[in-house]
Amino acid sequence: MRRVFFAILGLLAGYAAGAALGGALVSLFSGNVHDKDLEIVMTSAFVTGPVGAFMGLLAGLFAQRSSKKQGEPR
Repeated sequence: MRRVFFAILGLLAGYAAGAALGGALVSLFSGNVHDKDLEIVMTSAFVTGPVGAFMGLLAGLFAQRSSKKQGEPR
């Protein structure tokens, strides 16, 4: 149950971090002047957010394994 909690926490935190990073990157480097706000929202919601969520999910799943001592059983 603890592993599932950390996986969900990593998923949510990863999505938020990915969306924020994507929004910042698009606002800094996009040359679009007509609908830049829409480009920021769509890129954050559908590209960088899900990529960050996947990375956060993996981090949440495997963070438990690295925090245990090597001599303890799983």
